[in-house]
Amino acid sequence: MTSSLSAIAPRRSANVMLSRVANSLYWMSRYIERAENISRLLDVNLQLMLDFVPLDDQQLKEHWLPILRSAGDEETFFKHYETANSQSVTEFMTFHEENPNSVLSCLFAARENARQIRDQISLEMFEVLNDCYLFLKSKGARDVWNMGAHDFYEQIKKYSQLFQGLTDSTFPRNEGYEFIQFGKFLERADKTTRILDLKYHILLPQVSDVGGAVDAAQWQAVLRSASALEGYRNFHVADIVPWKVVEFLLFSEEFPRAIRFCLQRVDNFLHLLAGTNKGEYRSEAERAFGRMLSDMNFMRIEDIMNSGLHQYLETIQTALDHMDDFIHQAFMEHPPTDMAAEIRLHQQETQQQQQGLAA
Repeated sequence: MTSSLSAIAPRRSANVMLSRVANSLYWMSRYIERAENISRLLDVNLQLMLDFVPLDDQQLKEHWLPILRSAGDEETFFKHYETANSQSVTEFMTFHEENPNSVLSCLFAARENARQIRDQISLEMFEVLNDCYLFLKSKGARDVWNMGAHDFYEQIKKYSQLFQGLTDSTFPRNEGYEFIQFGKFLERADKTTRILDLKYHILLPQVSDVGGAVDAAQWQAVLRSASALEGYRNFHVADIVPWKVVEFLLFSEEFPRAIRFCLQRVDNFLHLLAGTNKGEYRSEAERAFGRMLSDMNFMRIEDIMNSGLHQYLETIQTALDHMDDFIHQAFMEHPPTDMAAEIRLHQQETQQQQQGLAA
């Protein structure tokens, strides 16, 4: 990419945040949001199984493999487990430390990032992450999970939501806040696209099931994965209809976990971080993201469903990946310092000062 920190810095105030601080704030936010979304997905998937008759080994595999694939963890999983079933997949995606996307790994990483910038965040924010860390390290976490996974995942969601609430009420509205919010909404948009893709592309039932009880239960599970069931009901009082669910989670500008809502927030914080006016984009990644967001204003759900929802969701995921690359290259990566050049510059400045004093 052509953009770099040096290219963006003149558009911002003189007080540009240190790259390591920006990086820790950004990933602290993304990791805790990721842990919450994984908890939502696993919890709902476990509850969804209660609606079906007992499943054989092959059906269990078909039920759980898509979740591993959506997180890109299928290969790592089969290095440690032989069979994909409720116990193995949920254990792997909840507690396995060699899985970088497990709930435990994400929250440990969030806490470690917070520890590295302890002086940059509020005491209350750090205490929530530290309490969560201690809970996960304790025997009590496994006990809660063994007694009922739903209660465990509810606890993880509460830690995340408490952290976000404390961030809004105790963190100054400065560059650090912008990095936190940018990371949160980028991660949330990505996970909502994957939840939709799981259902529509990978978990799509047989034609005979479309519109039936199984199909309705799965689409209701999609809404519950995003805590969107009540929000959907406020807009659509009638039965749950697949294309309406997709439209709500894709295009809503009011529901905070809808993709469009999240993308608009990503765009807003992008402009704040880059110091640009709304609608102004200077790098190719920014322009591509702006075009995608603008196109959403003119798209109809019928057009997307007819041309391919999976392909459209992949386009959004690619744009989000490019934005992640952009934010790192622009704010969090610097070329190594040429120490020899730094020494020569320092010597030249010293000589000039001495000459000035001698004159």
